[in-house]
Amino acid sequence: QVQLVESGGGLVQAGGSLRLSCAASGSIVSINAMGWYRQAPGKQRELVAIITSGGGTYYPDSVKGRFTITRDNAKNTVTLQMNSLKPEDTAVYYCNIVGSGSTDWGQGTQVTVSS
Repeated sequence: QVQLVESGGGLVQAGGSLRLSCAASGSIVSINAMGWYRQAPGKQRELVAIITSGGGTYYPDSVKGRFTITRDNAKNTVTLQMNSLKPEDTAVYYCNIVGSGSTDWGQGTQVTVSS
């Protein structure tokens, strides 16, 4: 299956912005939906964004209006632009195929938002 590597995490103050990148080892053009997930300390992993092959997107209320997911099929990458970051956004962020066809979870990238 496709191997995914996340990058772009870091330390940022509340209200700041950060852009995460997900690099795929193979083509993602035929994958129906890609998504970003996050797992905060002591919390379960949650879905924060989905983008379909047709460009449709989905965001839960917790990040809607602040996060934007995009995909570049030519470069086999998926990005997550995060604006107006809050301390509660602090988590390890992961990229994966949504639904059937999902692959193993990678190392993720740490995002820390300070007050």
